[in-house]
Amino acid sequence: MYIIGERINSSTRAIASAIAEQNKHFIQQIAIDQIEAGAHSIDLNAGTFGEREAPLLAWLAECVQEATAVPLCIDSPNPIALEQALAVTRQKPIVNSITLENIRYKELIPLITYYKTSVIALCLDDTGISAKAERRFEIACRLVDKLSNDGVDLRDIYLDVMAQPIGSDSGSGRVLLDTVRAVKEGIPGVHICCGLSNVSFGLPHRRLLNQALAVALVTCGIDTLIADPLDQKLMALLGAAKVIAGSDKYCCQYIKEYRDGRLLKA
Repeated sequence: MYIIGERINSSTRAIASAIAEQNKHFIQQIAIDQIEAGAHSIDLNAGTFGEREAPLLAWLAECVQEATAVPLCIDSPNPIALEQALAVTRQKPIVNSITLENIRYKELIPLITYYKTSVIALCLDDTGISAKAERRFEIACRLVDKLSNDGVDLRDIYLDVMAQPIGSDSGSGRVLLDTVRAVKEGIPGVHICCGLSNVSFGLPHRRLLNQALAVALVTCGIDTLIADPLDQKLMALLGAAKVIAGSDKYCCQYIKEYRDGRLLKA
């Protein structure tokens, strides 16, 4: 399971303050903590800063790279902000995110191909987010075809199956799982991802819902999560779920995590 650490996001008050003050030590420690907890990439989002987003996103990229050696996930639909951040990345980043929306696709695909990035591709088009798994799968197929035709390798595509708040639609979890299964069976070679915490928005005990969803997603075939790696129970459950799903051969990773003491913290 590839984990993209979600914690450096300006929608969180403490993070927004640290970004505004350019508190390098605070931001770097958040990045380091996530990597030590198991993150493979660090998501960077400064979207709440409006006109200041571009320089602050580039600052975040430079700041985190000074203290870490993992790929960055540059999180913005703003092509100006994306370009400034991509220009300072030192290794292949992930762009978060492109869609099949006509304007957004045209604005972002030149940056993705020029900088040869990986990309998170949201399963939505100009009609919005569908409430049907079949429709999301159809959009996913069109999006993969379009990205491939524009020179993006399948291995660099992370299809985001669009986790939605389950509190406002009790059927959204089932749609999400059905979409993962459809993509897993119908579009071999791509990665499948989602923003895990989106599903629990507005509900109590959010971590419990996130943990339950993570286990279900693993059994359906997802391979990438944008999540909080500091949730120790979540990380332990992911390891256990991979064993149950048959994706941890001979339970090697599970045993390693046990020996490293990670499972004892669950």
